Amino acid sequence: MSGKKTVGIGLVGAGFMGRCHANAFRSVGGLFDLPVAPALEILADATEQSARRAAAELGFNRGTGDWRLLVADPAVDIVAVTAPNALHEPIVLEALAHGKAVYCEKPLSTTAASALRMTEAAEAAGALTVVGFNFLRNPMIRLAREIIDAGEIGEVASFRGRHAENYMADPNVPHSFRTDPAGGGALADIGSHVISMARHLLGPIDGVSAESRTIHSSRPVSPGSDKRAPVEVDDVTHALVRFGNGATGTLEANWAATGRTMDLSFEIAGTRGAIAFSQERMNELLVWTPGRDGRTGFTRIESGPAHPPYGRFCPAPGHHLGFNDLKVIEVAELLAAFAQGSKGYPDFREAYEVQRIVDAMQRSAKNGLWTGL
Repeated sequence: MSGKKTVGIGLVGAGFMGRCHANAFRSVGGLFDLPVAPALEILADATEQSARRAAAELGFNRGTGDWRLLVADPAVDIVAVTAPNALHEPIVLEALAHGKAVYCEKPLSTTAASALRMTEAAEAAGALTVVGFNFLRNPMIRLAREIIDAGEIGEVASFRGRHAENYMADPNVPHSFRTDPAGGGALADIGSHVISMARHLLGPIDGVSAESRTIHSSRPVSPGSDKRAPVEVDDVTHALVRFGNGATGTLEANWAATGRTMDLSFEIAGTRGAIAFSQERMNELLVWTPGRDGRTGFTRIESGPAHPPYGRFCPAPGHHLGFNDLKVIEVAELLAAFAQGSKGYPDFREAYEVQRIVDAMQRSAKNGLWTGL
């Protein structure tokens, strides 16, 4: 990467997603031929001590306990935000005010009103923005969209989508930012992924009817505590949805799905065929098209170099990409957009549209009414 222009990276947050971002920025140059090279400048975390420790572990030059210093630092060109959801807005707005590009984890914020403020600030500043819906980077998702757009399964009639995991299935998992009534719950936390997938593949959603349920009524107030507090957010939400193209479907967000670890899945039925996918088998796409009587069924397509950018990682099919590889692809597209002065995808405007749907589902679950967008 010698001789390339460097792009200064500032990372806010050193938890699970922060480490994914750091890994992607470190790895991307060895896998993609980019016109720029990321320079890991500064990492901000909850305390000075944790920030310095994480900076050393993750390869950043400096660490700070104050994210305001990071977003104002002249060496930082792109601010990557992996802080808890409720903190996104102040960090992002300050970064935009300092002229930075912003790479924010999903969901963009906790309400549509907040997401709109961030979106309008970014558009007013002419800033590059990307939101971390990294499951959209899967080559199999790209293939699914190509099949749909080419009309290979005919007119799309229905979409059945689900994001189900089990990380909150145990009632003794303690409260955290995920269960904060201001912006938590299964729909807010992981529902945005399946909504973004639905929009990416089929386009706008213009109406929803949702029902939410809290399975575990209380949780420990903190790890190891015997004191419990009520849960005021959903563990599972189901919704009927209507797409702008006339298709109808269902969406589910469930973080207490016993037996499921990463069931971000969908099945799309068209008038001439169908597509099925699950992130638990992320290197496979199932496609059904009519065949001879007695010999019909889904065909399994396995990812390989024929499905870009798989070949950047491995020259042989069947060796499989992983979760972190999707984040590397996302960062490669972010850096390419930065170098070219082009728009990112999905940008803040798209993430705002996703949040509008989350909000509409929450309203519908409360009032029991069909809700338009």
